[in-house]
Amino acid sequence: MSESMAARFVNVDHETALLLPPDLRDWVPEDHMVHFIMDAVKLLNLDQARVNERGTGDAQYPPSLMLGLLVYCYATGTFSSRRIERLTYDSVAVRYLCADTHPDHDSICKFRRENKELLQSSFHQVLECAARAKILKVGDIVLAEDGTKILANASRHSAVSYGHAMEQMKLLEEEVAQLLAKAEAADSTPLQDGLSVPAEVRRRTERLAKIKEALTVIEERARERRRQEQAEYESKVQERGDKEKATGKKSRGREPRPPKEGPEDKDQYNFTDPESRIMKAGGGGHFEQSCNARAAVEIESRLIVAQQVSDAPNDKEQLIPTLQTLSPVVESVAAVLVDSGFMSEAAVEKIERGSPQPALQNTLVYAAAGRQRHGRSVADLEQREDPPPPPEGSSMSAIMAHRMQTRAGKTLCAQRKQTVEPVFGIIKEAMGFRRFFLRGLSKVQLEWTLVTMSYNLKRLFHMGARLKAA
Repeated sequence: MSESMAARFVNVDHETALLLPPDLRDWVPEDHMVHFIMDAVKLLNLDQARVNERGTGDAQYPPSLMLGLLVYCYATGTFSSRRIERLTYDSVAVRYLCADTHPDHDSICKFRRENKELLQSSFHQVLECAARAKILKVGDIVLAEDGTKILANASRHSAVSYGHAMEQMKLLEEEVAQLLAKAEAADSTPLQDGLSVPAEVRRRTERLAKIKEALTVIEERARERRRQEQAEYESKVQERGDKEKATGKKSRGREPRPPKEGPEDKDQYNFTDPESRIMKAGGGGHFEQSCNARAAVEIESRLIVAQQVSDAPNDKEQLIPTLQTLSPVVESVAAVLVDSGFMSEAAVEKIERGSPQPALQNTLVYAAAGRQRHGRSVADLEQREDPPPPPEGSSMSAIMAHRMQTRAGKTLCAQRKQTVEPVFGIIKEAMGFRRFFLRGLSKVQLEWTLVTMSYNLKRLFHMGARLKAA
């Protein structure tokens, strides 16, 4: 009988030092995304980066390294500056990108926070690279626009409503008065050990000042909201009157109601991030402290060409503000596809009848009427002629309703669902970005620019783009 062979194992030696220093390029595959992002950043003009021109203090990290580090980490699902710093030690790809240097989390956070102009410029330059690579069309393009709620860097439990704030203000004022009266009374009952009247008065006074600040902000927001609602109310009244004059009949339906004065009891203020809002989330099933992030996607390349963040809980007035951020690389837009939440007659008319933006001079808006179900019924499969157009002088709502009943309108509506909605899915699921790490609308907008630029570069990498210098 033949003797059985002994099992053999790979020799794993943790004790012997490497004879030569390793080359990290040998540890990162040639088709790794980190190479693509490093090459892309080299093509960008980074003159707008904020650097210490005097050269005093410690040596600073090059803007190309810091930008590449942020973009790669955001594209691969790491957003915290402390975790990014940890990756410079733990991740081979990040260690290679940083050339075995280790930017600390303060430097990373400061670079991200102070380079708004650089990030905006880089966002547009990436799109220019995509256009030169023949991946992004720049003329007669079709855009799909939508919004998504992203959690703010604040808890909804740190918020207070206007009604509750009024109650708290009255309660605190009464307690301060009681404590001051107790301090003046020589025979008053002493407080518990460790508590003093001056300290308790100071604590309540500081809280009272914060409550009053919250009330002031809520009241100012209510005044601004009323100005907008008053303009919309007057527009509806004017449209209703013009229709009655044209037809000679009284309009059916409920008459427009004038907006209410003052704040509502449910109006909110958050002490951690006052510029965020409590918004419906999860399809309206619950509420979260959030910001409303929007993006306009070119439907063929699925690249984001316009992006914006606001504190508005819905998209009713956000069509034009989002399109105002359209990248200058886009020369002309043939159509903009939105859902019913963006439908505003005033906004659509402003776009289609004299937009000041050159790229939107001949643009049509396709806004779905009501919630559109996914899938098609048997009736949808039947071939039908387009309905006759509405009479001349019809309202924009009637024109839009007809437009969306045409074959072209239905085709474009389907394209909206399958382009912009998957982009948000990739950002939230594949990249894992579900919460902003910065606070305040200005800084949140900066971070959303970084997120969308990282998405675009990740998209270009997976499309096999060959980016070229200008």
